[in-house]
Amino acid sequence: MEFLPISWRLQGKSALLVGGGEVALRKGRLLHRSGAKVSVVAPHVCADLRDIAVQSQGVIHERAFESTDLSGQTLVICATDDPAVNAAVAQQAQARGLPVNVVDNPSLGDFIFPAIVDRSPVLISISSSGASPVLARKLRSQLESMLPARWGRLADLMAKFRQPLKDKLNNVGARRLFWEQALEGPLVEKVMAGKDSEAEVMLAEAIEAADASRLSRGEVYLVGAGPGDPDLLTFRALRLLQKADVVLYDRLVGKGIVDLARRDAELVYVGKARDKHALPQDNINELLVHYAKQGKKVCRLKGGDPFIFGRGGEEIDLIVAEGIDFQVVPGITAASGCAAYAGIPLTHRDHAQSVRFVAGHLKDGTVNHDWAGFRSETETLVFYMGLMGLSVICEQLQRHGRSGQTPVALVERASTPEQRVITGTLATMVDIVAREKPRAPTLIIVGNVVRLHARLAWFGEGAPAE
Repeated sequence: MEFLPISWRLQGKSALLVGGGEVALRKGRLLHRSGAKVSVVAPHVCADLRDIAVQSQGVIHERAFESTDLSGQTLVICATDDPAVNAAVAQQAQARGLPVNVVDNPSLGDFIFPAIVDRSPVLISISSSGASPVLARKLRSQLESMLPARWGRLADLMAKFRQPLKDKLNNVGARRLFWEQALEGPLVEKVMAGKDSEAEVMLAEAIEAADASRLSRGEVYLVGAGPGDPDLLTFRALRLLQKADVVLYDRLVGKGIVDLARRDAELVYVGKARDKHALPQDNINELLVHYAKQGKKVCRLKGGDPFIFGRGGEEIDLIVAEGIDFQVVPGITAASGCAAYAGIPLTHRDHAQSVRFVAGHLKDGTVNHDWAGFRSETETLVFYMGLMGLSVICEQLQRHGRSGQTPVALVERASTPEQRVITGTLATMVDIVAREKPRAPTLIIVGNVVRLHARLAWFGEGAPAE
């Protein structure tokens, strides 16, 4: 992150615009809307910008910039059509410790102007850090179409009832949950429909009925994060993740997903790799109970689906025994995510009529299975966490009837920019993996459907060009 987004109160403060043309006018309008006193210095100042300066109680100097123009200013904007003048003004402003923006050359300044969606008092700013203002404006346009103008009225209504709610509930967490629940109910639709009086009555009644003990009750959310791509989170998963006070996550959860949590949420890494545990499973279970009993909303964020090789059942056992409320949110399991992003259908009428999900290693660390039951050539096998046991898997499948020419795919870091698909056969895959040295997380797919990868691959560098 190159720029820190902040909201700056400029009401009544002095801002200097160096430049008097169309570009300066656009910045002047923004400053005027924020309540700043806009002063302008330029050999020629357009009529509209002159009006802004007068209305905002600023000063107009129709001449070249002088260093004394910086006195008493809060910020400076360089918006002339002369890059040398802009650079010189920026240098002098920074020497005085004044924040400066250089239009069309962000590298010379301290701040930039984002694209803004204005639903006052709600403001949404979008920035590309100066890399692509056109993209920022495109995103703003999309958000403009999605957000009704009356969102601002809703914010005003909530502000009106902040103090009554504070008087009723002295717990910050309880108040936050109250507002979250209010925004998920009919209140929003009342405001959007212009029924402000009804919305006020509804909100007043809800505050009167608010129960601090109920709102402060702890809860656990067991959430599947999918195979890695944040776009594959379900709506419910995202909502609960952003609702949580505490997030416990493991190594299979991508950073982009963890970053979606509330900024004030406590993030606790409990990652597990083979024979390397940040926390033993029993400790994780106890930690969920610990936080929930503090009245916190706890999100246990797990890669894939929590009930498919995710130990979700083990973690919920203790939650149930302690009488703690919980929810389970399924995620796209690794088998589905990896296969889809690798262009490998798990079933296909011409190749496989069934699919079986298999643990790559058991609780005791062994790879002991009923191998004789895996011999069918019309069944796809998907091995979770099977990288360390790959040699045993390939050997046992061949020993129990699978041809050495059976196709195998190993999908590494599926659905992420680092995705890699390694293909071979039961006879060759061990040597290929030894050479390619893939890193966990990986998934192993065995069966004739793997042959379709070359034709159906669509994601990442390995996909055919369009």
